[in-house]
Amino acid sequence: MEYTHLGRTGLSVSRICLGTMNFGPQTEEADSHKIMDAAHDAGINFFDTANGYGRQIYPGRTEEIIGNWFAQGGGRRERTVLATKLYGAMPFEGADDSWPNAGKLSAVNIRRAIDESLKRLQTDHIDLIQFHHVDRDTPWEEIWQAMEVATQQGKIIYVGSSNFSGWHIAQAQAAAAQRNFLGLVSEQSFYNLMTRDIEREVIPAAQHYGLGIIPWSPLLGGLLGGVVKKEREGVRRYEGRAKEALEANRDALTDYENLADELGVEPGDLGLAWLLHRPGITAPIIGPRTADQFDSAVRAVELRLEQGVLDRLDEIFPGYKTAPEDYAW
Repeated sequence: MEYTHLGRTGLSVSRICLGTMNFGPQTEEADSHKIMDAAHDAGINFFDTANGYGRQIYPGRTEEIIGNWFAQGGGRRERTVLATKLYGAMPFEGADDSWPNAGKLSAVNIRRAIDESLKRLQTDHIDLIQFHHVDRDTPWEEIWQAMEVATQQGKIIYVGSSNFSGWHIAQAQAAAAQRNFLGLVSEQSFYNLMTRDIEREVIPAAQHYGLGIIPWSPLLGGLLGGVVKKEREGVRRYEGRAKEALEANRDALTDYENLADELGVEPGDLGLAWLLHRPGITAPIIGPRTADQFDSAVRAVELRLEQGVLDRLDEIFPGYKTAPEDYAW
């Protein structure tokens, strides 16, 4: 496994981040524990979750599964850089998630959400707490004050964002700088070969302010994992939005899979490797439901792509220039 620093920090994280969204709803607890053990065996030390994951069962179920894994000991917690998120409405003692202040980024909810995550995760601190979305109703002075308090209490170490625009990152960092606070160190964004919008402003902003980019949905729900071949072989059938996306992009996906065949690699490995070659990228998030899916994702770290291959991928899935050159002179 290869490692890199998380943004401008001195924290070393693996180039692959283990996403846990499937733990609980799609993957039973015992199998989830096996996947996390396999991640450590492969050298992956960076795990991502959120307080609302597992909502199909009940909110917080995924954090509970991770907490039960930490409780087994054996250095599991100590060897893990643990990232979780807050923002979405969560039930709390005496109220359901429809009660006022059950979500977003008020100081009240930040304090409650961190404390509840710590209980579920069975740990005394969170390495990276992330804002799952921007809160347009809460001033940054309030948000950063709450984060400063949590840092002083030893409950969190670093703060990151998720689904922020470039100007939200700039706004957050300006407010943090006024308080002499470290501010954001990472941004978790929707990014893959077929969805490259963040190349205009988010990636440049993240690089300017020293944030590491953590892409989610790196294979676009499996569309970049060999969907045409799987459909042709009858391995998998697609319906609804997945089928519409496949039909709309069939020619490009076919060219992409043919390129993977030429290189002798799996399409999913190629898509992850491409991300690892992009500027500013810390670690794509993989979300395996099974151990086999996990094994496939790890191979991408060792895959080196020549410039000619990168150019061909840009031809198949065109990206964006940095703003404003993308739309102006």
